Amino acid sequence: MIGLISATAAGAAARDRLAAAWPDRTRVYEGPVGDAVRTAFAQCEQLVCFLATGAVVRLVAPLLSGKTEDPGVVCVDEGGRFAVSLLGGHAGGANELAREVGDLLGAEPVVTTATDAVDLAGLDTLGLPVEGDVAGVSRALLDGEAVALRADVAWPLPPLPVTDEGAYTIRLTDRLVEAAEREAVLRPPTLVVGVGASRGAPVEEVLGLVGVALREAGLSVASVAELATVDAKAEEAGIVEAARRLGVPLVTYSAEELAGVDVPNPSDAPLAAVGTPSVAEAAALVGGGELLVPKRKSAASPAMATCAVVRRPGRGRLAVVGLGPGARDLLTPRAKAELRRASVLVGLDQYVDQIRDLLRPGTRILESGLGAEEERARTAVEEARKGQAVALIGSGDAGVYAMASPALAEASDDIDVVGVPGVTAALAAGAILGAPLGHDHVSISLSDLHTPWEVIERRVRAAAEADIVVTFYNPRSRGRDWQLPKALGILAEHRTPRTPVGVVRNASRPDESSRLTTLGSLDPATVDMMTVVTVGNTATRDIAGRMVTPRGYRWQAAQEGAE
Repeated sequence: MIGLISATAAGAAARDRLAAAWPDRTRVYEGPVGDAVRTAFAQCEQLVCFLATGAVVRLVAPLLSGKTEDPGVVCVDEGGRFAVSLLGGHAGGANELAREVGDLLGAEPVVTTATDAVDLAGLDTLGLPVEGDVAGVSRALLDGEAVALRADVAWPLPPLPVTDEGAYTIRLTDRLVEAAEREAVLRPPTLVVGVGASRGAPVEEVLGLVGVALREAGLSVASVAELATVDAKAEEAGIVEAARRLGVPLVTYSAEELAGVDVPNPSDAPLAAVGTPSVAEAAALVGGGELLVPKRKSAASPAMATCAVVRRPGRGRLAVVGLGPGARDLLTPRAKAELRRASVLVGLDQYVDQIRDLLRPGTRILESGLGAEEERARTAVEEARKGQAVALIGSGDAGVYAMASPALAEASDDIDVVGVPGVTAALAAGAILGAPLGHDHVSISLSDLHTPWEVIERRVRAAAEADIVVTFYNPRSRGRDWQLPKALGILAEHRTPRTPVGVVRNASRPDESSRLTTLGSLDPATVDMMTVVTVGNTATRDIAGRMVTPRGYRWQAAQEGAE
């Protein structure tokens, strides 16, 4: 929860804007400012104070406990010009909160954390437990000193300026090791603990067994990703509470799924009880991996719990990112976050140029020219299979005539794939034209490089007969100048020459242009590959120079009656 505190009318107005925008995330604290800050500090994970930074410093100073316990605090000035990350920039999430508040209120985020100031990924922002000399290693990275990366397990990390040898070390491990001098230890979530339990097994017995099994195997509890068990034990109190105390999800599988997993230590007891010869080992091994701790029982008599531990290999990560139509303010915050997370970027050279300034220093860029879509998709998947964090970029939405389709055709289930949606050219053009997509609509590419014209023509004809608004992508190029006239002719068989047609070139870019014409008046020679053409249906109208397709046909009947 985010506590909101203000002292003046202007501060209250800005406060109320945040509260209205984030009703489920925020709580307004009224009353004397000092009391409000103290109460919110104790109750909330984060605070936004519409107060002077000096006042907030004096109020929170007596309340501070420690870097990992204190909430993140953001201050917004009286004029709403700045959102200052004051306390808990990383651990408390104040840096990101300042950016969010800035986006919402039109304020400039002020972040002074050293790693953020030089665009370096902070070790405590990677989403992994970290311990050891975090400050010393971070300072060495900032000062350009040699910092070695020692990875006992593979994990997709953002770009870090590391070397093979150095006086400082970042160790990536799930082993139970003490951080050495000048070393920071990152704990990736590589371990899956399979658990089985008799009815009524105490949580202390389950937790005690898991703790002993990990400790004796030399494994860190901080690297446990999940507890896994059979569906029949999904509500077993001891298992559910154990997962809660460990802070990991409880994942369950059907007895049929577990029975199909080959395990070294099957048993008749679980087969009779829940329908599978193995619970602990099978549940841990469902997703594959290396069995580090075979099934073992708790020390209680009689033993009421079993567990097994598996290390799943670190998986590479492929984010397929839509960049939108070109304008920076139409690039989504999620897309920006994925670009900054990637250690490898793959994309068309002109798209890379659009976002090069958003990449972290050290990001490896693999760019190529037009016509190499399949090659880029293969490259991105290959890099992800090496354990890298990869971003594959495309214009608009990456899933619409872009890179998601060829990439997912290459990818298998050995990497994690994340889709990041973007604003499509059709949507950007539609917003410029008015509301042409207010009812059913379809997008059709007129490029026959990958699709036979016979298929394209059949789709255009179907859209024409169904009276659907059509947006044409790739409408015309120097080598393809007859497809657009042919498509328009097919639509003209079912729509009048007065049907509105919107033509938008370079939507959202500095040289954007648009015009509203009609099906009978459009000159295809004025259209090129940077243009999208939207043809209305029989209900679409030109209203005050805007292209509007009503949501229902009652509106159309009323308009026709008025005419």
